[in-house]
Amino acid sequence: MKLDELRNAVDKGGVDTVLLTIADMEGRLQGKRLTAGHFLDEVVEHDAEGCNYLLAVDVDMNTVDGYAMSSWERGYGDFVMKPDFDTLRPVPWHEGTVLVMADLAWEDGSDVVASPRQILRRQLARLAERGWRATAGTELEFIVFQDSYEDAWRKGYRDLDPANLYNVDYSMMGTARVEPLIRRIRNSMAGAGMRVENSKGECNFGQHEINFHYDEALATADDHVIYKTGAKEIAAQEGMSITYMAKLDEREGNSCHIHCSIQDEGGGNVFADDRQTFDQFVAGQLAALRELTLLFAPNINSYKRFVPGSFAPTAVAWGKDNRTCSMRVVGHGQGLRVENRLPGADVNPYLALAAMIAAGLHGIENQVPLEPAFEGNAYDSDKPKVPHTMYAARDLFAKSDIAREAFGQDVVDHYLNRARIELEAHEAAVTDWEKFRGFERL
Repeated sequence: MKLDELRNAVDKGGVDTVLLTIADMEGRLQGKRLTAGHFLDEVVEHDAEGCNYLLAVDVDMNTVDGYAMSSWERGYGDFVMKPDFDTLRPVPWHEGTVLVMADLAWEDGSDVVASPRQILRRQLARLAERGWRATAGTELEFIVFQDSYEDAWRKGYRDLDPANLYNVDYSMMGTARVEPLIRRIRNSMAGAGMRVENSKGECNFGQHEINFHYDEALATADDHVIYKTGAKEIAAQEGMSITYMAKLDEREGNSCHIHCSIQDEGGGNVFADDRQTFDQFVAGQLAALRELTLLFAPNINSYKRFVPGSFAPTAVAWGKDNRTCSMRVVGHGQGLRVENRLPGADVNPYLALAAMIAAGLHGIENQVPLEPAFEGNAYDSDKPKVPHTMYAARDLFAKSDIAREAFGQDVVDHYLNRARIELEAHEAAVTDWEKFRGFERL
């Protein structure tokens, strides 16, 4: 949607609300619901403000210490929300509503460097210096429940009713059971300007995914967070719920496979046209994977996915169309690309894509040689292993020269503090497993 189209829609009474949103550290939409008139009269020209604590809280939105950019000592002031009008779009699942993403800046105009969108923009600028741009696609899996979010909360997330009671991977009959919801999500996302390709069932009970056409990396990340929020909101409107937890139970987890390629100024696939560049880009992924895992697996729960034989990777390896490897090379000719199978559905897409680009540029700038493609079952290989805990991932990120050179020390410190907050919350929690195991028998 263009601004002139929005003005016409407002004049005709078709739009009355504008969602001005940012993506926070978790990859969630945060922001304000503005009257359309105020947005057009004031915000279009003068931007808007939001409390800078939005990038300095935990998952529960509690204020926490340790962030240099935002604290009680600094007074929890504002940053500037600058609408990116290229992202303006209708929101079909809310009446009379449109949405626009915002970039974050300080009052002096400088970037809020810890903002996920700004982190990705910085890596895209590095590519642009070479005349390149990144294209990407993300594949999000989720689990659907017949319970509403409120009922799930009241049940303590126990004994929930999945939308399917058996494995519906590629099943037409099984997916038909949930088609009213999935169809509404597909059509709503198309109405919001996304190019929907397909939906399919997955392995866990009630597990599904919807796939979208690849796009430029920033647009893909924007679509990802809007779709993820929209799918939850549509499910809630239908009295159902969706979870994107990386690992809900002992069955298959929710993944977010990320496909990435590089285009030149003419729109050609750099990987297809220059095999050396492709090899070095993939080699960079392997060289940086362990150090940057914290950006691919940002939560305690993320690491529960990394189980042998689960279709979630455990080995730092690449292969040609090999789903046991962390990096799977697929496509041919202009469709050649690399798929990162490490992230779960809880990933922040801006940070994950920024990490992939940074890793690829590390490989290219340092001419890192690519090892031979792995053949066979990488789960049983002697390849280096993906960090199996968030503690290990944090320590590797803290020592990473690749991270510091790509993102800057301020960003590294910011996300190390986020990891500290997540780990301390985990350490303080008493789980159901501990109660069942120890209430009587210990």
